[in-house]
Amino acid sequence: MDMKNLIIAQSGGPTVAINASLAGVLKQNQVSNTFDTIYGSLNGITGILSGNFLNLTQAVEKDNTFIENLKNSPAMYLGSCRFRVPTVEEDQSFYEKVFQVFEEKNVGAFFYIGGNDSMDTVDKLSAYAASHNKDVAVIGIPKTIDNDLVHIDHTPGFGSAAKYVATSLLEIAHDTYIYHIKSVTIVEIMGRDAGWLTASSVLARNGYSNAPHLIYLPEKPFDINECIKDTKELLETQDDVVIAVSEGIRDKEGNYISASEAKTDNFGHAMLSGAAKYLEQKLHEELGVKTRGIEMNILQRCASHIASETDLNESMNLGKTAVELFEKGETGVMATLTRTSSNPYEVTYGYHKVCEIANEVKAVPQDYINEAGNDVTHKMVEYLRPLIIGEAKQTYENGIPKYLNVSHLIEQ
Repeated sequence: MDMKNLIIAQSGGPTVAINASLAGVLKQNQVSNTFDTIYGSLNGITGILSGNFLNLTQAVEKDNTFIENLKNSPAMYLGSCRFRVPTVEEDQSFYEKVFQVFEEKNVGAFFYIGGNDSMDTVDKLSAYAASHNKDVAVIGIPKTIDNDLVHIDHTPGFGSAAKYVATSLLEIAHDTYIYHIKSVTIVEIMGRDAGWLTASSVLARNGYSNAPHLIYLPEKPFDINECIKDTKELLETQDDVVIAVSEGIRDKEGNYISASEAKTDNFGHAMLSGAAKYLEQKLHEELGVKTRGIEMNILQRCASHIASETDLNESMNLGKTAVELFEKGETGVMATLTRTSSNPYEVTYGYHKVCEIANEVKAVPQDYINEAGNDVTHKMVEYLRPLIIGEAKQTYENGIPKYLNVSHLIEQ
């Protein structure tokens, strides 16, 4: 029987580690020779419809450093999309077009690297394949800096983003400590529904600095009056207060504090910003001290210069796991990792049905947040600390990190 080919794509927001998962697939295929040719679909699932592919097998054959450079390059080598796949009832022709391309390219598997919305695509395509007797395995490889996928201990990309957040909060603290004046600094961190990334700011604390002094996550109702009270009490005994806040914090009625009406994206998710600026204004009015709001926004997504080696290695292993799952005949699943020990830190790799992952959100457990809702507990610290360990090897050119050439995305 002829060897089958693989189409792989990336979707959603970029991370430091998503290319490492792609690298893991390519490296494992060198060892196992599972697929004859691996095609990269540019800009996610939309590249399949437009016939926009890269031959990744040829790229590896031409350059023996390609896989290692891919592992250490940020964002998405194959580009991304924010495309919501319709249901079969909404548009069956979409599925017919996709699987026609699979047939034309002799595809035995489609791997999709992404977050929650990408797993929704994996779920829909695998269900269609099963109901229409299509011999194509559809497998998800997880990524998201939000760390909100269920049935996995943590997601690739989160560890490196957490390392960036913690480092940035420590550097911000150093910035605030130089003046002998009363000040409040509010740092807004990504996290619409889950506060994992904001919680990682706790790792900035050390023997001489307890910043961030307050941490607010969306899993607890936010009370502006309590925040003012907490900040005022801290200012009575110290000059500077640094506050870490999730972009998605809500009041007890469930309203986002960042906007009265938040716009939504193609998937119906709220597009938020402004929590830090809102708090900057309110705290300045009430406390009368120097107040600054900082929106970290996308900065942690592609900060490969401070990547977690643990994160990159686990991301590669999940790519490897996806190839192994195909070899075992699995489909409609997502590659996963399970923590078996935090000290020493150890994980195992496996899989879970994607239909039980798509469109679900893993919130921060309540026992990871203190009772007052303005800090995290030691359980959170124990969970987070292993994920940021290790410094990834980085190559520099003219003093700037050297990444893989992505002109194929620029020149489309």
